[in-house]
Amino acid sequence: MQVQFDLIEQLSSRHGLYYSVTMPLLPLFSFNSRPFLNGENLMSKMRENKMKRWIAVLLVLFCIETAGDLPVFSEEKEKPSGFKVESDILYRDQSTDAELTDYMKERCRLDVEYPLGKNGFATIVWFHGGGLKGGERSFPERLRKHGMAIVAVNYRLFPKVKNPAYIDDAAAAVAWTFHNIEKYGGDSTKIFVSGHSAGGYLTSMIGLDQSYLKKYGIDANDIAAIIPLSGQTITHTTIREERGLPRTKPISDEFAPLFHNRKDCPPLILITGDRELELWGRYEENAMLARLMKEAGHKQTKLYELDGFNHGTMVNPGCDLMLVEIKKILER
Repeated sequence: MQVQFDLIEQLSSRHGLYYSVTMPLLPLFSFNSRPFLNGENLMSKMRENKMKRWIAVLLVLFCIETAGDLPVFSEEKEKPSGFKVESDILYRDQSTDAELTDYMKERCRLDVEYPLGKNGFATIVWFHGGGLKGGERSFPERLRKHGMAIVAVNYRLFPKVKNPAYIDDAAAAVAWTFHNIEKYGGDSTKIFVSGHSAGGYLTSMIGLDQSYLKKYGIDANDIAAIIPLSGQTITHTTIREERGLPRTKPISDEFAPLFHNRKDCPPLILITGDRELELWGRYEENAMLARLMKEAGHKQTKLYELDGFNHGTMVNPGCDLMLVEIKKILER
Protein backbone atom coordinates (compact mmCIF):
# COMPACT_ATOMS: atom_id res chain seq x y z
CA MET A 1 0.00 0.00 0.00
CA GLN A 2 2.83 2.40 0.72
CA VAL A 3 4.11 2.35 -2.85
CA GLN A 4 0.66 3.11 -4.22
CA PHE A 5 0.08 5.92 -1.71
CA ASP A 6 3.47 7.41 -2.53
CA LEU A 7 2.49 7.50 -6.20
CA ILE A 8 -0.59 9.55 -5.43
CA GLU A 9 1.33 11.78 -3.04
CA GLN A 10 4.05 12.51 -5.60
CA LEU A 11 1.57 13.22 -8.37
CA SER A 12 -0.60 15.45 -6.23
CA SER A 13 2.26 17.45 -4.71
CA ARG A 14 4.18 17.85 -7.96
CA HIS A 15 1.17 19.17 -9.82
CA GLY A 16 -0.20 21.36 -7.06
CA LEU A 17 -3.24 19.21 -6.29
CA TYR A 18 -4.77 18.99 -2.87
CA TYR A 19 -5.24 15.68 -1.11
CA SER A 20 -8.95 16.44 -1.23
CA VAL A 21 -8.71 15.62 -4.93
CA THR A 22 -6.55 12.51 -4.69
CA MET A 23 -7.43 11.00 -1.33
CA PRO A 24 -10.82 9.69 -2.52
CA LEU A 25 -8.91 7.62 -5.08
CA LEU A 26 -6.99 5.67 -2.46
CA PRO A 27 -9.55 2.85 -2.14
CA LEU A 28 -9.16 2.19 -5.85
CA PHE A 29 -5.48 1.48 -5.30
CA SER A 30 -5.98 -0.92 -2.43
CA PHE A 31 -6.23 -4.69 -2.54
CA ASN A 32 -8.42 -7.03 -0.57
CA SER A 33 -5.90 -9.05 1.45
CA ARG A 34 -8.28 -11.78 2.62
CA PRO A 35 -7.49 -15.32 1.35
CA PHE A 36 -9.62 -16.35 -1.61
CA LEU A 37 -11.76 -19.48 -1.32
CA ASN A 38 -11.16 -20.85 -4.79
CA GLY A 39 -9.43 -20.21 -8.10
CA GLU A 40 -12.51 -18.73 -9.74
CA ASN A 41 -12.90 -16.14 -7.02
CA LEU A 42 -9.17 -15.41 -7.21
CA MET A 43 -9.28 -14.68 -10.96
CA SER A 44 -12.41 -12.58 -10.54
CA LYS A 45 -10.84 -10.49 -7.79
CA MET A 46 -7.63 -10.05 -9.78
CA ARG A 47 -9.60 -8.76 -12.77
CA GLU A 48 -11.61 -6.46 -10.53
CA ASN A 49 -8.51 -5.02 -8.83
CA LYS A 50 -6.74 -4.58 -12.17
CA MET A 51 -9.71 -2.62 -13.47
CA LYS A 52 -9.77 -0.48 -10.31
CA ARG A 53 -6.09 0.35 -10.69
CA TRP A 54 -6.56 1.47 -14.30
CA ILE A 55 -9.58 3.60 -13.37
CA ALA A 56 -7.59 5.21 -10.58
CA VAL A 57 -4.63 5.97 -12.84
CA LEU A 58 -6.94 7.57 -15.41
CA LEU A 59 -8.64 9.67 -12.72
CA VAL A 60 -5.31 10.89 -11.34
CA LEU A 61 -4.10 11.79 -14.83
CA PHE A 62 -7.36 13.64 -15.44
CA CYS A 63 -6.89 15.60 -12.21
CA ILE A 64 -3.34 16.51 -13.21
CA GLU A 65 -4.42 17.63 -16.67
CA THR A 66 -7.14 19.87 -15.26
CA ALA A 67 -5.19 21.06 -12.22
CA GLY A 68 -4.77 24.52 -13.65
CA ASP A 69 -8.54 24.94 -13.71
CA LEU A 70 -9.13 23.82 -10.14
CA PRO A 71 -9.77 26.65 -7.67
CA VAL A 72 -7.16 26.69 -4.92
CA PHE A 73 -9.29 28.88 -2.71
CA SER A 74 -12.73 27.74 -1.67
CA GLU A 75 -15.70 29.45 -3.22
CA GLU A 76 -17.28 32.10 -1.01
CA LYS A 77 -20.99 32.69 -0.52
CA GLU A 78 -20.75 35.94 -2.49
CA LYS A 79 -19.04 34.91 -5.69
CA PRO A 80 -17.35 37.65 -7.69
CA SER A 81 -19.17 38.40 -10.91
CA GLY A 82 -15.94 38.13 -12.86
CA PHE A 83 -12.56 39.72 -13.34
CA LYS A 84 -11.55 43.01 -14.87
CA VAL A 85 -8.24 44.05 -16.38
CA GLU A 86 -6.87 47.58 -16.39
CA SER A 87 -3.87 47.87 -18.68
CA ASP A 88 -0.87 50.05 -19.38
CA ILE A 89 -0.80 51.93 -16.07
CA LEU A 90 2.25 54.14 -15.54
CA TYR A 91 3.57 53.35 -12.07
CA ARG A 92 6.03 56.22 -11.96
CA ASP A 93 5.04 59.88 -11.78
CA GLN A 94 6.40 63.29 -10.92
CA SER A 95 5.89 62.66 -7.20
CA THR A 96 8.55 59.94 -7.25
CA ASP A 97 10.73 61.02 -10.17
CA ALA A 98 11.97 64.49 -10.95
CA GLU A 99 12.10 63.59 -14.63
CA LEU A 100 10.30 60.87 -16.53
CA THR A 101 12.29 59.86 -19.60
CA ASP A 102 10.59 58.53 -22.71
CA TYR A 103 11.99 55.10 -21.92
CA MET A 104 10.53 55.21 -18.41
CA LYS A 105 7.16 56.16 -19.88
CA GLU A 106 7.44 53.20 -22.23
CA ARG A 107 8.61 50.48 -19.85
CA CYS A 108 7.47 51.51 -16.37
CA ARG A 109 3.94 50.25 -16.82
CA LEU A 110 1.79 47.51 -15.36
CA ASP A 111 -1.51 45.71 -15.84
CA VAL A 112 -3.94 44.83 -13.04
CA GLU A 113 -6.39 41.93 -13.12
CA TYR A 114 -8.77 41.93 -10.16
CA PRO A 115 -12.02 40.23 -9.10
CA LEU A 116 -15.26 42.16 -9.31
CA GLY A 117 -17.81 42.13 -6.53
CA LYS A 118 -15.25 41.20 -3.90
CA ASN A 119 -13.28 43.11 -1.26
CA GLY A 120 -10.27 42.35 0.89
CA PHE A 121 -8.65 40.01 -1.64
CA ALA A 122 -4.96 39.18 -1.85
CA THR A 123 -2.68 40.41 -4.63
CA ILE A 124 0.32 38.88 -6.40
CA VAL A 125 2.81 41.29 -7.96
CA TRP A 126 4.47 39.39 -10.81
CA PHE A 127 7.79 40.23 -12.52
CA HIS A 128 8.59 38.58 -15.86
CA GLY A 129 11.91 36.93 -16.66
CA GLY A 130 14.36 37.60 -19.46
CA GLY A 131 17.78 38.06 -17.91
CA LEU A 132 17.14 41.78 -17.26
CA LYS A 133 17.57 42.13 -21.03
CA GLY A 134 14.15 41.20 -22.41
CA GLY A 135 10.66 40.01 -21.63
CA GLU A 136 7.15 41.44 -21.43
CA ARG A 137 4.59 41.55 -18.66
CA SER A 138 1.80 39.00 -18.66
CA PHE A 139 -0.53 37.25 -16.23
CA PRO A 140 0.63 33.68 -15.49
CA GLU A 141 -2.32 31.51 -16.45
CA ARG A 142 -1.92 29.22 -13.44
CA LEU A 143 -2.37 32.19 -11.07
CA ARG A 144 -5.48 33.62 -12.70
CA LYS A 145 -9.09 33.26 -11.57
CA HIS A 146 -8.31 32.27 -7.99
CA GLY A 147 -10.07 35.22 -6.38
CA MET A 148 -6.90 37.31 -6.20
CA ALA A 149 -5.56 40.30 -8.08
CA ILE A 150 -2.46 40.00 -10.22
CA VAL A 151 -0.24 42.97 -11.00
CA ALA A 152 1.94 42.20 -14.03
CA VAL A 153 4.92 44.54 -14.30
CA ASN A 154 7.32 45.71 -16.98
CA TYR A 155 10.63 47.31 -16.04
CA ARG A 156 13.52 48.93 -17.90
CA LEU A 157 16.10 46.65 -19.50
CA PHE A 158 19.81 46.39 -20.25
CA PRO A 159 21.55 47.86 -22.24
CA LYS A 160 19.30 50.95 -22.29
CA VAL A 161 19.72 51.21 -18.52
CA LYS A 162 22.10 49.67 -16.04
CA ASN A 163 21.95 48.50 -12.45
CA PRO A 164 20.27 49.44 -10.16
CA ALA A 165 17.55 50.82 -12.47
CA TYR A 166 15.91 47.39 -12.79
CA ILE A 167 15.68 46.92 -9.03
CA ASP A 168 14.43 50.47 -8.52
CA ASP A 169 11.66 49.95 -11.08
CA ALA A 170 10.58 46.77 -9.28
CA ALA A 171 10.42 48.65 -5.98
CA ALA A 172 8.41 51.48 -7.56
CA ALA A 173 5.89 48.97 -8.96
CA VAL A 174 5.44 47.23 -5.60
CA ALA A 175 5.08 50.63 -3.90
CA TRP A 176 2.42 51.58 -6.45
CA THR A 177 0.56 48.39 -5.55
CA PHE A 178 0.66 49.18 -1.83
CA HIS A 179 -0.61 52.70 -2.50
CA ASN A 180 -3.35 51.76 -4.97
CA ILE A 181 -4.64 48.20 -4.56
CA GLU A 182 -7.34 49.19 -2.07
CA LYS A 183 -8.96 51.30 -4.81
CA TYR A 184 -9.67 48.02 -6.60
CA GLY A 185 -10.97 46.32 -3.44
CA GLY A 186 -7.74 44.61 -2.43
CA ASP A 187 -6.16 44.38 1.00
CA SER A 188 -2.75 46.05 1.22
CA THR A 189 -1.73 43.66 4.01
CA LYS A 190 -2.06 40.73 1.60
CA ILE A 191 0.42 41.66 -1.11
CA PHE A 192 2.65 38.83 -2.29
CA VAL A 193 5.64 39.47 -4.55
CA SER A 194 6.84 36.92 -7.07
CA GLY A 195 8.46 36.45 -10.46
CA HIS A 196 10.38 33.98 -12.56
CA SER A 197 14.12 34.00 -13.32
CA ALA A 198 15.19 37.67 -13.55
CA GLY A 199 11.79 38.47 -12.04
CA GLY A 200 12.63 36.15 -9.17
CA TYR A 201 15.91 37.99 -8.65
CA LEU A 202 14.08 41.33 -8.47
CA THR A 203 11.56 39.81 -6.07
CA SER A 204 14.31 38.72 -3.66
CA MET A 205 16.26 41.97 -3.91
CA ILE A 206 13.42 44.31 -3.01
CA GLY A 207 12.13 41.94 -0.35
CA LEU A 208 15.46 41.40 1.41
CA ASP A 209 17.19 44.76 0.88
CA GLN A 210 14.78 47.13 2.59
CA SER A 211 16.38 50.29 1.17
CA TYR A 212 14.65 50.07 -2.23
CA LEU A 213 11.08 50.13 -0.94
CA LYS A 214 11.95 52.55 1.85
CA LYS A 215 12.68 55.15 -0.84
CA TYR A 216 8.98 54.97 -1.75
CA GLY A 217 7.67 55.00 1.80
CA ILE A 218 7.05 51.23 2.05
CA ASP A 219 8.43 48.81 4.65
CA ALA A 220 9.58 45.63 2.89
CA ASN A 221 8.45 43.69 5.95
CA ASP A 222 4.86 44.57 5.06
CA ILE A 223 5.04 42.21 2.07
CA ALA A 224 2.93 39.15 2.85
CA ALA A 225 5.54 36.78 1.38
CA ILE A 226 8.48 36.81 -1.03
CA ILE A 227 8.14 33.94 -3.53
CA PRO A 228 10.86 33.92 -6.23
CA LEU A 229 10.73 31.19 -8.89
CA SER A 230 14.19 30.14 -10.04
CA GLY A 231 15.75 33.51 -9.28
CA GLN A 232 19.46 34.16 -8.88
CA THR A 233 20.59 34.82 -5.32
CA ILE A 234 24.15 35.87 -6.13
CA THR A 235 24.81 39.13 -8.00
CA HIS A 236 22.86 38.82 -11.24
CA THR A 237 24.63 37.64 -14.39
CA THR A 238 23.72 40.82 -16.31
CA ILE A 239 25.02 43.06 -13.54
CA ARG A 240 28.29 41.12 -13.63
CA GLU A 241 28.31 41.52 -17.40
CA GLU A 242 28.07 45.30 -16.94
CA ARG A 243 31.36 45.05 -15.01
CA GLY A 244 33.04 42.92 -17.63
CA LEU A 245 32.78 39.69 -15.63
CA PRO A 246 31.86 36.40 -17.32
CA ARG A 247 29.07 34.16 -16.11
CA THR A 248 31.65 31.79 -14.66
CA LYS A 249 32.90 34.46 -12.22
CA PRO A 250 30.24 34.62 -9.49
CA ILE A 251 30.25 37.37 -6.90
CA SER A 252 28.00 38.21 -4.00
CA ASP A 253 27.93 41.90 -3.08
CA GLU A 254 25.22 44.41 -2.18
CA PHE A 255 23.37 43.46 -5.38
CA ALA A 256 23.03 39.83 -4.30
CA PRO A 257 20.00 38.65 -2.31
CA LEU A 258 22.44 36.40 -0.40
CA PHE A 259 24.14 39.53 0.92
CA HIS A 260 20.91 40.70 2.58
CA ASN A 261 19.88 37.55 4.46
CA ARG A 262 18.19 38.61 7.68
CA LYS A 263 16.07 37.36 10.53
CA ASP A 264 13.34 40.02 10.38
CA CYS A 265 11.95 39.22 6.96
CA PRO A 266 8.56 38.22 5.54
CA PRO A 267 8.03 34.54 4.71
CA LEU A 268 10.49 33.49 2.00
CA ILE A 269 9.41 30.67 -0.33
CA LEU A 270 12.21 29.64 -2.70
CA ILE A 271 11.19 27.44 -5.65
CA THR A 272 13.52 26.06 -8.31
CA GLY A 273 13.55 23.36 -10.95
CA ASP A 274 15.54 20.15 -10.80
CA ARG A 275 19.16 20.86 -9.84
CA GLU A 276 20.37 18.71 -12.74
CA LEU A 277 18.18 20.55 -15.27
CA GLU A 278 18.27 24.13 -13.97
CA LEU A 279 20.42 27.00 -15.23
CA TRP A 280 23.93 27.51 -13.89
CA GLY A 281 23.61 26.20 -10.36
CA ARG A 282 20.31 27.94 -9.71
CA TYR A 283 19.16 25.37 -7.17
CA GLU A 284 22.46 25.56 -5.28
CA GLU A 285 22.24 29.36 -5.08
CA ASN A 286 18.77 29.14 -3.58
CA ALA A 287 19.87 26.39 -1.21
CA MET A 288 22.64 28.67 0.03
CA LEU A 289 20.19 31.52 0.63
CA ALA A 290 17.84 29.16 2.47
CA ARG A 291 20.67 27.98 4.70
CA LEU A 292 21.86 31.53 5.45
CA MET A 293 18.33 32.67 6.27
CA LYS A 294 17.91 29.79 8.70
CA GLU A 295 21.32 30.47 10.23
CA ALA A 296 20.25 34.11 10.70
CA GLY A 297 17.23 32.89 12.67
CA HIS A 298 14.52 33.32 10.04
CA LYS A 299 11.83 30.76 10.83
CA GLN A 300 9.71 31.08 7.68
CA THR A 301 12.08 30.12 4.88
CA LYS A 302 11.17 27.20 2.64
CA LEU A 303 13.07 25.71 -0.29
CA TYR A 304 11.38 23.58 -2.95
CA GLU A 305 13.08 21.69 -5.77
CA LEU A 306 10.73 20.52 -8.52
CA ASP A 307 12.20 17.22 -9.71
CA GLY A 308 12.03 16.63 -13.43
CA PHE A 309 11.40 20.27 -14.38
CA ASN A 310 13.93 22.59 -16.01
CA HIS A 311 14.26 26.37 -15.80
CA GLY A 312 11.38 26.99 -18.19
CA THR A 313 9.02 24.13 -17.43
CA MET A 314 9.11 24.71 -13.68
CA VAL A 315 6.92 27.84 -13.95
CA ASN A 316 3.50 26.13 -14.03
CA PRO A 317 4.09 23.68 -11.17
CA GLY A 318 5.92 26.48 -9.36
CA CYS A 319 2.82 28.67 -9.62
CA ASP A 320 0.65 25.79 -8.38
CA LEU A 321 2.92 25.42 -5.37
CA MET A 322 2.89 29.16 -4.80
CA LEU A 323 -0.89 29.14 -4.56
CA VAL A 324 -0.73 26.39 -1.95
CA GLU A 325 1.75 28.42 0.11
CA ILE A 326 -0.29 31.61 -0.22
CA LYS A 327 -3.37 29.76 1.00
CA LYS A 328 -1.45 28.55 4.07
CA ILE A 329 -0.26 32.08 4.86
CA LEU A 330 -3.72 33.63 4.46
CA GLU A 331 -5.25 31.01 6.76
CA ARG A 332 -2.89 31.73 9.65
